[in-house]
Amino acid sequence: MNFKLTEDQLQLQEAARTFARAELPAVAAELERDNKPPSRALLKRYAEMGFLGINVSSELGGLGMGNIEALIVLEEFGKISSAVGFPIFESSVGPVRAIEYFASDTLKKRVVPAVCAGEMVIAVSMSEPDAGSALTDLKTKGVVKGDKLVINGTKRWCSGGGHSDAYVVYCRLSDEPGAKGIGAVLVEKDAPGISFGPNEQLMGFRGIPSSDINFDDCEVPLDNVIVHAGGGFKKLMEAFDLERCGNATMSLAQASGALEDVSAYVQERKQFGKPIAEFQAVQIKLAEMQMKVEAARLLIWRAASLAEDGLPSVLHSSTGKCFANTIAREVTGDAMQLMGAYGYSKEFPMERRLRDSWGWGIAGGAIDIQKVNIAGAMLGRRFDQRR
Repeated sequence: MNFKLTEDQLQLQEAARTFARAELPAVAAELERDNKPPSRALLKRYAEMGFLGINVSSELGGLGMGNIEALIVLEEFGKISSAVGFPIFESSVGPVRAIEYFASDTLKKRVVPAVCAGEMVIAVSMSEPDAGSALTDLKTKGVVKGDKLVINGTKRWCSGGGHSDAYVVYCRLSDEPGAKGIGAVLVEKDAPGISFGPNEQLMGFRGIPSSDINFDDCEVPLDNVIVHAGGGFKKLMEAFDLERCGNATMSLAQASGALEDVSAYVQERKQFGKPIAEFQAVQIKLAEMQMKVEAARLLIWRAASLAEDGLPSVLHSSTGKCFANTIAREVTGDAMQLMGAYGYSKEFPMERRLRDSWGWGIAGGAIDIQKVNIAGAMLGRRFDQRR
């Protein structure tokens, strides 16, 4: 058990940190103001720097590195803002990884290299008006008609809705009840029968536009099916355990970024004739924040490290996500309090960190759902919430 990063990992971290801090703060402010996603030109720049698909196999256009390396880069970008970090998230731990693991060779070779090159953006579409935490209640359905799959239904809360190039859509692909009937299919934005609702007005996540997606006899080729029904849902959830590590890292980034900001602030801000870092109450609060950030990072990296040859376990990924989601809200809140009116002002990133921290604890499975996952994994059983 080695808690040190390797020299290569440290160099990657430094490269990501240098690039992010030098070039992305102004971009982050613009995305926050306009609620627009990063430009395609910026995605190409990310790709040229080697920051997309870090842990994707080199045969499919990635760097072929590990999950830890991907999360190291994601944290550095996420410290600047969730919006500028989101392309790293999508290309390394997001829905494109389900395509890499489970799709046909034809589909994965068409899609995954394009994502790693910054030429294609893939979003995931899971939730519905009546299926959020109870995901197996989803009703969107795909039916085979000739050489096409015809999809009907409505999806909600799709991060990337409207501007992504394609969507990994969870839907019913058979009449089997519950999870057994669920699979996933890639639907491209220009597929006949797909349409999008207006951008949601959310508390945070500005620069990560979200919208409804409507499927009205939407037709896609059969080869676009990523995972078939009849056991496919379990595969999708295994891939989603890696996405939970990414979600947790985005939470961690809000907390670690807040801690860096407030550590500088308390040494500069003077009250009663001395820097407020000299006050014991401030020192205690900083120490508590540091412990939370370090513990969250170790839990996330444990999940990612233990899964280097495959996908993380639900126990480790849910533990990391649950803890990181929780402490991010606490750390950003404490940092805002220490910064006073400066933390509350939109002139500084702290209030954005706080808003985004609440979002990450809802996205990808709410905090209490993770606790149910953890208990189930601990006891080796599944709990039926319907009885």
